[in-house]
Amino acid sequence: MNTFKSFESKLYTVNDQSFTDIALELFHFQAINNPIYKDFIKNLSIDVQSVRNLEQIPFLPISFFKHYLLKSGNWNPEVIFTSSGTGSSVVSRHAVASMEFYLQHARRCFEFFFGSITEYHLLALLPSYLERQGSSLIAMIDHFIKASLSSYSSFYLHDTDRLLIDIEKLQTDKRKVILWGVSFALLDLAEHYRLDLSKTMIVETGGMKGRRKEITRSELHNFLGNSFSVREIFSEYGMTELLSQAYTRGDERFICPPWMKVLARELTDPLEKGIKGLTGGINVIDLANIHSIAFIETEDLGKVYDDGTFEVLGRMDNSDIRGCNLLVE
Repeated sequence: MNTFKSFESKLYTVNDQSFTDIALELFHFQAINNPIYKDFIKNLSIDVQSVRNLEQIPFLPISFFKHYLLKSGNWNPEVIFTSSGTGSSVVSRHAVASMEFYLQHARRCFEFFFGSITEYHLLALLPSYLERQGSSLIAMIDHFIKASLSSYSSFYLHDTDRLLIDIEKLQTDKRKVILWGVSFALLDLAEHYRLDLSKTMIVETGGMKGRRKEITRSELHNFLGNSFSVREIFSEYGMTELLSQAYTRGDERFICPPWMKVLARELTDPLEKGIKGLTGGINVIDLANIHSIAFIETEDLGKVYDDGTFEVLGRMDNSDIRGCNLLVE
């Protein structure tokens, strides 16, 4: 446990200069102490001691979360987050050592980009997530709602009338308003009501969850922007298998917090990593995944740019429709 505390203490001191050193230290720990990852590396015939930069780190395919409970070290999970399972009967499971750590970390991710959660009223429109158990997104938003200390912050589920009344009331409030929704619910709202939300920050967490035809992020943002009279739509990139979240600041590119980094891999050779400006598979390093696995090969397609920002362009062929903020490009 002292090793975990050591990594936790380094997590929020990380910067561009120290990221690689901390990531490599965590890699060497997990390569030894995570049995599944250890076997995976062995089967690739990779010498752990020879890994000395980020591009050399072997990333574990995200599908492993569907078949194994990935733990580095010996500890009992306080919670196990699960994916929606849309498109598949087998769901991903992410064992989390401390719910308090996850919630405080998610808040720190949000506040890194947008300031204190107490500056906002948070109106959550997340029906597909509320209707099942084990969602990390619902746990995060529930924490944000409580932490905002606003009597208006709430889940609205299908209570559109109350949502519209509260939005109207809050247009002149000194606090900022966030309408945080899954894509299909925001589209439903935009199609049925033409609202002036010019003073509201809209955060879409992506995904149609099988409820509607998948569309591009640009199409979604343009439609929501025109319907709600807002110039910018914000996006969140997160998933069951990650404890950290990346956000856009109103454009198409996601920005990682200091403890998270995205690399692109060649589509024909997943061991070839670090490509810039070209479409590739997205690999994520999440240093908050201390207890599980921090190096994940996702099934998302995207582009990574020289400044570290990235775009999500869709999914690999035959991958499940799952996770947050996955739209077809």
